[in-house]
Amino acid sequence: MKKLTKTPDLLRQLRAFDIFKDVDDAALQWLIDRSEYVMYPKDSKLFSAGDKINHMDVLLRGEYVIRRESNGRTKELGLWKAPYVMGVLPFSRMTDIQADGICLADVYTLKLHKNCFVEMVNTSYELTQALVSVMTNRVRDFQQMRLMDEKLMALGKMSAGLAHELNNPASAIVRSSQELHKQLVQTPEKFKQVMALRISSDSVEAVSRALFDKMSATGGKTELSLMEREERADDLTDWLDDRGVGELDRIVDTLVDWGFEVDDLEKIADAVPEEALEPIVGWMETNLTTESLVSEIQTASGRIAELVRSIKTYSHMDQEPSLDMVDVHEGIRSTVTMLHHTCKKKNVNIVQELDSEVPKIKALAGELNQVWTNLISNAVDALPERGGQLIIRSFQERDCVCVEVEDNGPGIPEEIRTRVFEPFFTTKAIGEGTGMGLDIVRRVIEHHNGSVNVTSEPGKTVFRVCFPTGKVAA
Repeated sequence: MKKLTKTPDLLRQLRAFDIFKDVDDAALQWLIDRSEYVMYPKDSKLFSAGDKINHMDVLLRGEYVIRRESNGRTKELGLWKAPYVMGVLPFSRMTDIQADGICLADVYTLKLHKNCFVEMVNTSYELTQALVSVMTNRVRDFQQMRLMDEKLMALGKMSAGLAHELNNPASAIVRSSQELHKQLVQTPEKFKQVMALRISSDSVEAVSRALFDKMSATGGKTELSLMEREERADDLTDWLDDRGVGELDRIVDTLVDWGFEVDDLEKIADAVPEEALEPIVGWMETNLTTESLVSEIQTASGRIAELVRSIKTYSHMDQEPSLDMVDVHEGIRSTVTMLHHTCKKKNVNIVQELDSEVPKIKALAGELNQVWTNLISNAVDALPERGGQLIIRSFQERDCVCVEVEDNGPGIPEEIRTRVFEPFFTTKAIGEGTGMGLDIVRRVIEHHNGSVNVTSEPGKTVFRVCFPTGKVAA
């Protein structure tokens, strides 16, 4: 920093500030007289994280960027150019600096010590008012920026979880479709082998009945314990081996999956010639495997469709934001689906005790989903890696619909319990939370004329939100 001699054009430079348009020249000259005129060279630090802040700086020329270290990485929070007022302001409670300011060009500024603020108030009401408006705008802009950070952070976590959730069924579809192609290539040859047998219509009927009875009875693969599966596989292997049937590993696995036992194969053997048994069993295995693969593809594609529906329900991206009669359960369920990956990573057991009789409420569905997202995410973050349980319950209490999110985490200490809804208050590490989540919850609920409160003790923390069944305020 280099101290400079004040020049006559400083008053003209201050006149370029929009905020000083209603301030007379005498007040601006007072500001110049009480301030130091200094210059910070390019690439130098205008201020540093941890410094005590004692001055208001009126930036006359130049620009700077604010950077903050987080988890070993540098994050840029924004760029500011002259004309601009920074630092401590009248009636501000700012005490220290949380980030570094780096000059991107030579910065010229007037530095006014905060000890002059009392004199300023007595000297010029207009100047004081102008600077207080700067503080108000700064708080609003900063809050908006942090709110956006909170939303982007939540969106990033949700996107990562969704990518994982979509990847599993998509991979299953690719894998199953490749196997299905292999099976379909073999089908004509297996069919030719069966047709060459020229077996009777009664034999065809017996084989078809045995095959389709199993397919309709199980509706898919049969679930067996490991010991039951091994015992049944051994029995089928011995029976088929005694009758000269080859490729036993593949055939036996499929037959066990579909619930075949030795008695079922005995019935087929009794209905067909001995030499027809091997090609018929091979043809059955091909059909059963094809059915399994088609079923897997249907299940996986259904899961993707379910996730897409949940995304649309959660974001309401196919609707204009408007007040509608909203079923709170729809938003809760879609939010749980969106956060499924996060819950699964921490082995969280989610219990939904939703009362189907609660009425709909007049609300903005997208805003309600922000409430569910923040409450559920915070609860999951508070839970241990193992043994965590989350209970979501709904009920009607007089003329309100209430939703509770309960977790069995360590609880919220009593000394900070009253502060959890304050903007920017967070117990998380830097980069993990902005302290805006519960502030968003509070503001959304206030907009809907509702209420929110928290009770907490070790092993039981409950956030309760209640919404009136009437309309929200305009």
